[in-house]
Amino acid sequence: MKIISGTLKGRKINGYDIEGTRPTMDRVKESLFGMIQEYVNGSLCLDLFAGSGNLGLEAISNGAKMCYFNDKNNKCVKTIQKNIVEFNIQEQAKVFNLDYKVLLNKLVTDNQQFDIIFLDPPYKMTCLNEIILFITNNNLLNDEGIIICEVDNDYLNSNFPNLEIIKKRQYSDKFIIIYKKTGL
Repeated sequence: MKIISGTLKGRKINGYDIEGTRPTMDRVKESLFGMIQEYVNGSLCLDLFAGSGNLGLEAISNGAKMCYFNDKNNKCVKTIQKNIVEFNIQEQAKVFNLDYKVLLNKLVTDNQQFDIIFLDPPYKMTCLNEIILFITNNNLLNDEGIIICEVDNDYLNSNFPNLEIIKKRQYSDKFIIIYKKTGL
């Protein structure tokens, strides 16, 4: 697993083998970042189930100004921190080791909003519909912001308030679904 484009292109990402994670394969990541490139530069990102930090690191490499990384798994958090130090991007990263619900509530309390939110939960978690509703109901997404979901199956709702699906792709057994915030 490596950074596929941008200022950190070619750098190896630690953590492809962390138990319970499912890293986004390079070819899927390349396609995904091709679809969202116009949103990345200067963006504030949230990688809610970060694993190794693969998606957030790629976003920073492609011009995101900041990424909040979160994972409940201590091994993942240590790996993310190691990657951030090795890539010398400490000023562009905040790392949390919290349950996703705790972090989302903290972000609401802090009046935080994001341009890009990556949602790639661990295997067998079926919480994305609830998370997306929480994001929209609590205004965690900036106007014109996007939510990127990576799921094993096509179980997500297509009708969320103030969101529209702008891209949907299938890669073998994975789906990438991108929602964009629309006018109220």
